[in-house]
Amino acid sequence: MIKCNSLEEVRTEIDMLDDKIVELISERSHLIRQAAAFKESVDEVKAEDRIDFILQKVRHKAIQLDVSPNMISDLFTIMINEMVETEISEFRNKQTF
Repeated sequence: MIKCNSLEEVRTEIDMLDDKIVELISERSHLIRQAAAFKESVDEVKAEDRIDFILQKVRHKAIQLDVSPNMISDLFTIMINEMVETEISEFRNKQTF
């Protein structure tokens, strides 16, 4: 954990973390697009059991790291829902070739 000595330092660190978070989400999104190639149906893309597993896992991790599990769950739910839509599009596109 970084100990900052001013508000400016705090903001600089937050800005760097925000950039990293966006980069990680981008990497995740690219992997999701790849996953579509291995799926056989839209239901498999939706993978409700996998989504439940991920949400439970990140909630547990949030508790370990002393961050709101509800906030983390909400963030991941939004991200996953958007990425599932992306994966469905990728899946349907592969069906046309």
